[in-house]
Amino acid sequence: MKKLTKIFIISFLLLLLMYVTNITSIPENVMLLQGEHYSIKTLLGINITTKRENYETIEVSSNLSESATKVGKINYRLNLFGAIPLKEITVNVIPKTYVVPLGDAVGLKLYTSGVLVVGMGEIEGSGNVKYKPYENSGIEEGDRIVAINNNTVTCTADLINEVNKSKGNSVNVQYIRDEDTIETSIIPAKGSDNKYKLGLWVRDAAAGVGTVSFYEPETKTFAALGHGIQDIDTGKLLKIAKGDFVTTKIISITKGKKGTPGKIQGSIENSTIIGKVGKNTEFGVFGTLNNTTILNINKNDAIEVASRDEIKEGKATIISTVEEGNKKEYEIEIEKIYRNNNENNKSMLVKVTDKELLEKTGGIVQGMSGSPIIQNNKLVGVLTHVLVGEPETGYAVFADLMIKQSREVEN
Repeated sequence: MKKLTKIFIISFLLLLLMYVTNITSIPENVMLLQGEHYSIKTLLGINITTKRENYETIEVSSNLSESATKVGKINYRLNLFGAIPLKEITVNVIPKTYVVPLGDAVGLKLYTSGVLVVGMGEIEGSGNVKYKPYENSGIEEGDRIVAINNNTVTCTADLINEVNKSKGNSVNVQYIRDEDTIETSIIPAKGSDNKYKLGLWVRDAAAGVGTVSFYEPETKTFAALGHGIQDIDTGKLLKIAKGDFVTTKIISITKGKKGTPGKIQGSIENSTIIGKVGKNTEFGVFGTLNNTTILNINKNDAIEVASRDEIKEGKATIISTVEEGNKKEYEIEIEKIYRNNNENNKSMLVKVTDKELLEKTGGIVQGMSGSPIIQNNKLVGVLTHVLVGEPETGYAVFADLMIKQSREVEN
């Protein structure tokens, strides 16, 4: 009897886990392009009720599958046995979007929100005594210090100033880790240069060269890279306070080889600001463009952003600038499409087939990330990564994911 009871309890807990997993896996907020197909799959006993904008309630079966034909919001509710409410889901359908594909090499200057801790080291005081003030403080690499003694820290100079003002007395340090704000205290040590320090290496800015993907005339916004900018030391996505979108000059190209990725070397010295960066995300860098003349943007060149259902395996093209002042369209092949991937920027596997581009770069090189992909005169995606072992092959992100991210940035 006890054995049967144990089996029943285990079975019940496993069943409960299945239902909880199914419910939590369904996002509460979904953004779709008009015409995009979507579906909600649930387990036996869970029903879906939808309340559209006219407040007409319609019962839907346990599995929902339809196309988003009308712009606006649709609210869904998951119910257990039609009586117990489990979860609310809001689907926001945005209108078809038209953008100007670019492919220009550009520079990006990003300034962090607070200062980023990128390392730690000993402080040598008088008499060759060494100190580690940060020990036992809880601070780790990748944390962002945003205040000292309740005074806001926006750059490295702020941090140095506040620590020196302490004269060796304990300071309250406020820092952020994974969106959580934490406080600790540190007693600064006096170095051999008579300045007080925490023993932390910090950074407040980053810069790089990449490719701008597209410009949306209606919102005057741009998208670039197709992936976020990570700190070179911590490997974490930079949380930025502001940034500049600037011109760049291509200096040289290192061809990619098997096992060694190539790169486009550019310079942003004496650059011109052409826009402002608003957000650095996993799906790219976004902001506003206030100087369209420099990039020779013509609104009449705008094309529709394709939904992922429209993308086909086969021939396509990318637009890239791999020589100074020479933006061109090159042939590629879309080899695989991961239609259900909304988690990262590896939506498609693509291969460079253009002989001219292969001769110049060996395939996909660092700096080409952000190159727009065109198929059937629609923007289908943006180049993001190269496969180190196969330099002619890499990944691309769906264009619809970048548009959705852009809308979230705007909101």
